Parts: sequence; structure tokens; C-alpha cells
Amino acid sequence: MILDTIRAIYKINLGMKAGERVLIFTDLPVPSETIDTADACRRDCLRNIALLTAEVGRSFTKKVIYREFPALGSHGMEPAAELWEIAFGKKAVARLKKEGLLLALLKKELDDNSIKEAEAILKGCRADAVDAVIALSNYSTSHTRFRDFLTRICGCRYASMPLFDASMLEGSMHVDWRALARRTAVLEKIVNTAERIEISSPNGTHLRLSKKDRKALSDTGILTRKGAFGNLPAGEVFMAPVEGSAEGKLVLQWAPTRELSEPVTLTIKNGIVTDITGKEPFAAQLATKLSERRENRNIAELGIGTNQMAKRPDNILESEKILGTIHIALGDNSSFGGKVKTPFHQDFVVFKPTVTLITAAGEKIRILDRGAPLF
Repeated sequence: MILDTIRAIYKINLGMKAGERVLIFTDLPVPSETIDTADACRRDCLRNIALLTAEVGRSFTKKVIYREFPALGSHGMEPAAELWEIAFGKKAVARLKKEGLLLALLKKELDDNSIKEAEAILKGCRADAVDAVIALSNYSTSHTRFRDFLTRICGCRYASMPLFDASMLEGSMHVDWRALARRTAVLEKIVNTAERIEISSPNGTHLRLSKKDRKALSDTGILTRKGAFGNLPAGEVFMAPVEGSAEGKLVLQWAPTRELSEPVTLTIKNGIVTDITGKEPFAAQLATKLSERRENRNIAELGIGTNQMAKRPDNILESEKILGTIHIALGDNSSFGGKVKTPFHQDFVVFKPTVTLITAAGEKIRILDRGAPLF
């Protein structure tokens, strides 16, 4: 089953063609990371999965590029220049360096005009870019300019698989992809009728946010069209709320890879986290990260899970896809319709939520009732 699921990544998810160039990469733990025994084992397994995925890929195309690099330490950070050279080509990166754009890109410090300059350079060199990416790094590259430019400018198909675990190959990846795509498309259409959204859950979470003029997008796992991007495992509808609009409290019961010993509560005003309370050690860790930049406090994303085969609550890559859940992310949303740029993006899942959409005409549409789908 495992090999069949990996083959499906190339055949069904990416629609790989002979002669296309595919880049598979993973990241390796660095001494500065604090990793327990279980997570060290998972990280080692992630590397083995990446190696196996590259080997399986050679039966679909001879142009398989495999790379390992030191872990960046945070989701949403830009990969090093070496990976940019492999993905976009040496000529493109040399031009970015010459124009003084590369370093600012890697630090996420480019202004809008400089981003347009970088886009023009990469557009002119897009024939040198890879055709597909399978990103099996522990830390996510989804919300990076690296990913955004590859898909939007160069037309690369991009499967992002951060925190991937071997159990997913027999669980949330072992799904009827086309049925999942249909369910997700239905939900996307419904969500796009909304202007405002209200969320509550039994754990004390209650949030209000604006979707006005923002488009909800689908992550279906079908990444065959040019420029397609999504997670594997897949299954969500997501959007960037209007900056400054989110109000309320977000109660965390799970960190990205473990259950918290007691809840951590985030107070949200004018679209940013203003306070973190809770005795759980994760509260202090999160507070430290949010103190690095004001942008890290931004309410960046609302996502709604649609994958009925997703079950695990202790791995954010899978848990945010669980049918009947929602997730809220902090930090960067610049790559999917938002305005906040920062080298940080972290999702948190809320279980058994009630979600109500409110249209511009004031009509209320409930799509989840204590975790039960109504779509």
C-alpha cells in the first residue's frame, strides 16, 4: 500500500510526465533544535520517505533531483540560495543577486516594487525552473516566496508535505482523491458567498472575522494543472481574513505535534494576538515567537477541513485536514491573498467548531455544527 500511495503522488496528484524535472527535498535536524526521542525518530523516518519518494519517481521520469539541507527552524522561512538555484536555475539567481534582491527575498524584506522586479527576472528565466516539487521538509515552505514564485510565475506544480509521517501513507493519503476534490469544491463555493464569518467551539473559542473581498481557495490534492499548489495529505478550504478584522478568543488544546497539558488562550483584538495566557510551557514558547515581530501576531488564515480519512490530532499537517474541524493560523498570509509578510506561519486546529457564514445581505449559513458538516 505504501508504494502504491507514493506512486499515486506522481500519477494522480501531480500527473507526472516522462521528461519533466521534479525536485524532492527534505531538511535535517540541526544542533540548535530541541528534539525529543519520538520526534527524532519521526524526522529520521521523514528523510527515508523522501529518499524512497525520489527512488519511486525515477520510474516516472529520469529527471529527479534530490536535495537535503539543514533545517530552517520555523515554518514559512525562505530556503537558502542553493535551493533557489536548483529550483529556478543558476541564471535566475545570479540576476537576483546582481540586482541586490536575493538577500532581501530570503529575509522577506522586499517591498512591492522590488517583488515586481524579482518576478520579472524569474519570468524571463522560467524555462529553467523545475516542473514539479515534492517538499518533504519538516518545516513548511508553503507560505514562502520560493513556493509562490515557483507556482505563480514559473508554473511549477508544488506538493507541500511538512511534518509528514509514515502513517499518513496508509491513512489520510489513502483517499479517493476525486471524491475529496468534489466535496472541497462544493464547500469553497459556499464559503465564497460569505462576507463575515463567526466561529465558536465548546472549548471556549469564539471568533469573528471579515472575508470581504477575499477569496476562499481549495486544497484538493489534485495538482495536475500548471502552477497548482497544495498540501499532501490534502483536504481544506482556506482564506486570508481581512487584516485587522479578527476579534475574540482562540483556545488551543493542541500544539502542532502534541496535546497540551492544559489549554492556552489567545486574546485577539483588531486582527492580532494581544495576550497569551496559560501555564502550559507552550504558552511561553509561543509568546517568545510572537514577540520577535508584530507581524507574527497576525490572524493569517482560516481553514476548514474536508478529508474524511484524516484522523490524527497530533500532527498539524493531517489534523488541519480532518473533516469537521477548522484551523486558525498566525503570521504570514502574503502568498494566498493577504498582506502580511513575515518568516513565520503556524496553524492551530479547533475541534467540534460551529461555523456560521454571513452574506453581504445578512443571510446566515451554518456550515459546521459542533463539528458536524452541513454542506
